[in-house]
Amino acid sequence: MTKKTAKNTTPKYQFDAIVIGTGPGGEGVAMQLAKAGKNVAVVERYEAVGGGCTHWGTIPSKALRHSVSRLIEYNTTPLFADNRVSRNLTFAEIMKHASGVISAQTRLRSSFYDRNRVTLYHGEASFIDANTLEIIRADGSRDTITASQIAIATGSRPYTPSDIDFSHPRIYNSDTILSLDHDPKSIIIYGAGVIGSEYASIFRGMGVKVDLVNMRDRLLSFLDTEISDALSYHLWNNGVVIRNTESYKSVEGKDDCVILNLESGKRMKADCLLFANGRTGNTDMLNLANVGIKADSRGQVNVNKNYQTEVENIYAVGDVIGYPSLASAAYNQGRFAAEAMLQGETHSALVEDIPTGIYTIPEISSVGKTEQELTQAKVPYEVGRAQFKHLARAQIASTQVGSLKILFHRETKEVLGIHCFGERASEIVHIGQAIMQQKNGGNTIDYFVNTTFNYPTMAEAYRVAALNGLNRIF
Repeated sequence: MTKKTAKNTTPKYQFDAIVIGTGPGGEGVAMQLAKAGKNVAVVERYEAVGGGCTHWGTIPSKALRHSVSRLIEYNTTPLFADNRVSRNLTFAEIMKHASGVISAQTRLRSSFYDRNRVTLYHGEASFIDANTLEIIRADGSRDTITASQIAIATGSRPYTPSDIDFSHPRIYNSDTILSLDHDPKSIIIYGAGVIGSEYASIFRGMGVKVDLVNMRDRLLSFLDTEISDALSYHLWNNGVVIRNTESYKSVEGKDDCVILNLESGKRMKADCLLFANGRTGNTDMLNLANVGIKADSRGQVNVNKNYQTEVENIYAVGDVIGYPSLASAAYNQGRFAAEAMLQGETHSALVEDIPTGIYTIPEISSVGKTEQELTQAKVPYEVGRAQFKHLARAQIASTQVGSLKILFHRETKEVLGIHCFGERASEIVHIGQAIMQQKNGGNTIDYFVNTTFNYPTMAEAYRVAALNGLNRIF
């Protein structure tokens, strides 16, 4: 009797993996898989790669911030301000520089996909089943592609409540504000989170009258209280009107202005309104129901430690999985998810202390515990401070606003938290972060005292702060 040969029932797919979205998270997944020799496709709904980070979020807003910061520096530095005439730029003029940065970033990121032979589809993807996606192109034509594994990296978009008319030419969200083409004399910013605070700095730096409406009792309440207070004072000192513990009742878009009615009975009027109150995950267009994945009310999906959804072969990274919703973290999440897709699990994890970078003017950056957290936990800590106004480099560069604060354990001298407010804070914080990650006694404030820093630099703030803190120990 002849033995029958068993048929190979393993399904054949066009790709080993498909990644939906080309922001930092999607790029991280795609590049890691491609470099491991996998046949990878990515789907991007817009004409250019880079996602919200490159086109509407991180890159344009930080490019705007940089330009406005330099404008402030020009107008306040005696070397340039001798003629007593302030230089002014419109939002549209500054956006031209931001557009150039966006184009450069887009070209760079496109080259990554070409170089690594990743197939790029442009169109809107949705699930047919756990291995099949339908892609609808801009012209209405459709493609169907299949893969063994799929990664969702579709990012997020501004939350836009239905009772506000965002089609009105004077009402913006944090995406559409980039298309602002007139020169407002006043603006109301509703929402004083990271995005709202950053744009308050940007517009005030351009000389625009700013009203910042905050739903909470203090700005950026997740920060160390002293840093939050420093930001509040700096904005207030520069003329920003901050209204805490307020919420909107209605928004009236007029031909010549916008009126914001608050629940407290207050009425506010400005040339335009920026609504910056939260974000929503881009999952509603994916037809997740076809594969049995449920998104929560904020459009986010649950994943395990391997970035795997409840469907075994479908993964998710970036803003669609929630905290920390940072471009920096999303790229690493993408790399770690790719490792899990390749090996069944990831052996990497985001470091416990993820640095916060807030690009107000000046910047804010922190990593580790706040004073309030340490006090509540009854940790015997001490504080070391360095004021930027005492640093030679800050005096040279006229960036004397701000300070560095180091929190450390009184007995072990272990560094517990770094908090920085001032120009280049987002760069400065990484020195402290590196020491905090050291093991076997390497995490000690003594490092900053025993190490020679270049002079003059902003980095020597660590030496000054460390000596200041150690002098408090008895």
